[in-house]
Amino acid sequence: MSITVPPAARPSGDGRREANAASVLRAVLDHGPVARSGIARLSGLSPAAVSRQCTDLARLGLVREVPELIAASGVGRPQIPVDLHTGAAGGPLVAGVHIGVPSSSFGLTDLRGTVVARQDVPHDGIPAAALRERVGRALAAFLAERTPAGARVLGVGAAIGGWVDPAAGTVVRHDALGWHGYPLGADLRRHTGLPVRVDNHARAVAQSELLFGRPAARRSLLHLFVGNVVDAALAIAGVVHSGPRSGAGDVAHLPVPDSSAPCPCGRTGCLEATVSDTVLARRAVRAGLIPEPDAGLLVDAAAAGDRWADGLLRERARAVGRATGLLLDVLNPDLLVVTERSSGLQPEYLDEIRSSAITHAHVCDDPERIVVPHAGPAVLLVAAATVVLGPLFRSPLQIGAG
Repeated sequence: MSITVPPAARPSGDGRREANAASVLRAVLDHGPVARSGIARLSGLSPAAVSRQCTDLARLGLVREVPELIAASGVGRPQIPVDLHTGAAGGPLVAGVHIGVPSSSFGLTDLRGTVVARQDVPHDGIPAAALRERVGRALAAFLAERTPAGARVLGVGAAIGGWVDPAAGTVVRHDALGWHGYPLGADLRRHTGLPVRVDNHARAVAQSELLFGRPAARRSLLHLFVGNVVDAALAIAGVVHSGPRSGAGDVAHLPVPDSSAPCPCGRTGCLEATVSDTVLARRAVRAGLIPEPDAGLLVDAAAAGDRWADGLLRERARAVGRATGLLLDVLNPDLLVVTERSSGLQPEYLDEIRSSAITHAHVCDDPERIVVPHAGPAVLLVAAATVVLGPLFRSPLQIGAG
């Protein structure tokens, strides 16, 4: 990666040393700025081990001392707090790209998951082959223009819907974009010259919740993504499940109780055919609520007081809730995160999802277990960055020195 560390500074350690470094970095993420003695207490490591790891992590540019925050107690030797080296302090950044159906979003994100720069690139109607080149060139231009002078970009994380193979960096199947067997990682690497990691966006959001979100997510988490495509991700004990060939999470054809919406698969009542942004926007156009099939326009119309637009969004939320109830019964996670446009912006739509889910679920009677992503409107850019940041926090000595 773009951090260059002299050979003498590269740790030679084994798996235990890598695990210790990860424990220290996680403690700083969760509690920083924090003194080394506090890190030792939080991680269970010895003060000497913490000191060694802090030195290594500082050499890699991942943490820094914050002497200006020393408590002025006047008693004993002062302890200098340690914090992540964030973007505001000139620390390393990660590029994130979320590739959607009508548009893509690019971002630069720091080690705390804070987006410091972003850009949206519309590409609706562009043929599949031309779209590949457009996204790559636009990302390279974004990085050239928006990367702060002297900043180090560790790599690119790409998140996209559909069936994605992270190990190969390949989009196995994305029907809406017309991409099949497309080596997205290699293509973005060619355009940017940076290391690239690729994953499905539902899994990427789940990873960002594990890294930056609520503590309950680390026990068990289910993430349901509702956009132009509909998919899901499951994490148990802090590990996101991918399944053979990374095919887990395809819930597009999950049956929705009481839905009769026709699906291209030939059946009726499938989840994606009932609740996707594409279906919702087309219904809104037919009803004369918006001039073109853009779900964002429908959300805007509802926010402006259009009761018919509001009614359509509430209907969609209740359908999402019915599917959520089924998933709660099957998997019973500690936390169920729903990424859905309207509920992420207005709490009343989340309330509709919760109410419908609890009504239909037989196991879960706690609506507070159903939440929206911690990152709010920046959810997809933070998720894309987490495709790189997740492995970094798990193996900071290996990834940070790469």
